[in-house]
Amino acid sequence: MDANEGQLKRTLKLRHVIFIGLAYMAPLAVFDTFGIVSDITNGHVPAAYILITIAVLFTAYSYGRMVKVYPTSGSAYTYTRKTMNSYLGFMVGWVALLDYIFLPMINALLSSIYLAAVFPNVPPWIWVFATIIITTGLNLADIKLAVIVNYFMVIIEFLVAILFVVFTIRGIINAEDGKLFSAAPFFSGEMSFSAIFAGASILALSFLGFDAVTTLSEETIEPKKTIPKAIFVIAFVAGIFFIGVTYFMQSLFPDISVIENIAGASPEIAKYIGGALFQAIFIAGYLVAVLACGLTQQMSASRLLFAMGRDGVLPKKFFGYIHPRTGVPILNILLIGLLACSAMFLDLSRAASLINFGAFIAFSFVNLSVIMFFLKHQKQRDFTVKTIISSIILPLVGVGFNLYLWFELEFSAKIIGFIWAAIGIMYLLRVTKFFRVQPPQFNENK
Repeated sequence: MDANEGQLKRTLKLRHVIFIGLAYMAPLAVFDTFGIVSDITNGHVPAAYILITIAVLFTAYSYGRMVKVYPTSGSAYTYTRKTMNSYLGFMVGWVALLDYIFLPMINALLSSIYLAAVFPNVPPWIWVFATIIITTGLNLADIKLAVIVNYFMVIIEFLVAILFVVFTIRGIINAEDGKLFSAAPFFSGEMSFSAIFAGASILALSFLGFDAVTTLSEETIEPKKTIPKAIFVIAFVAGIFFIGVTYFMQSLFPDISVIENIAGASPEIAKYIGGALFQAIFIAGYLVAVLACGLTQQMSASRLLFAMGRDGVLPKKFFGYIHPRTGVPILNILLIGLLACSAMFLDLSRAASLINFGAFIAFSFVNLSVIMFFLKHQKQRDFTVKTIISSIILPLVGVGFNLYLWFELEFSAKIIGFIWAAIGIMYLLRVTKFFRVQPPQFNENK
């Protein structure tokens, strides 16, 4: 047997991994929550982005540490299971599932918000339902164009974002009331730090997926060196991009209350800075991105559920089912589409908080895993100032940031999150016979 049989080719370099990671995060995510967070922070969205970027960079550092030890795709689930406890690892993975299965809901909700800005007389639920039907239908058909669509999506997103910034800068320069560039979006006398944290807790949505490149370990040259560096660079570049774009937007609109639809502020701003034509281009480009993201997110979530069903982590009869003709996990695809319909009953703030519930828990345990690995599993523990800072203090700061942001989430999102966690605990009790046997484990090598 060939030694390389069954292995992926290592062809990806640092620049490739960084581009893939940035593409997965979707650059136009910066426009998703601008209006809502501007309202919450009283016109200090860039300041909130600085805060969440710092929190993410600490977590990116911990991801980099752990991927060197466990270069697999299990992420927080794997790190917690191997450094702490298999039962706790299962629960962290269970809570993190909220991100995967409800991300299509965010895409459906965003499509309704943006289209409602152009077609105000059409009920928003129609756009939600239409988006879900399109993405679900394409996934059921086993569409093969997802990769090509996403390449075009990234190009379109960057072009739209660049045009948006150029028009915004022109608007600031030509403003009749003498608007000038200033530090006010970052700091002012009216700024409330509790409001900044509340806004940052929503903006975490923009960074979801920065760790997704850990799944490329088997295809990356020198993965233990390249992947950690890529994770940090992706988080840093995305943070700078988000801070920069929102700074110009906030400079032009320091008071978002002048916008009629706060949730759909970006389309209104697009019309203000570039006229109806640019608004149409902006919305068209954004819808391409939303549909492409929705397609790939529903696809990846359905495959994750299938893998967990196949390995017995979830009930195999349902989640491990593959349609004999199309070869796709149709029950999982339909389930995720059904869950995405909840977008009809949620606003963007609550939906973002619900998804971030799982994200902040996962991020916190990634940081804790660094500490636990150092204290329990590292063969040679060197308690020097350098190792204490790198293996204990920095991860603890990351835990502190993420937990504080978690506490700032919407109360209703916490309730739903706790209900989801309670379901996971009951399921764990059943499959482990009240902790008498080990929980089922997701086979990351398949």
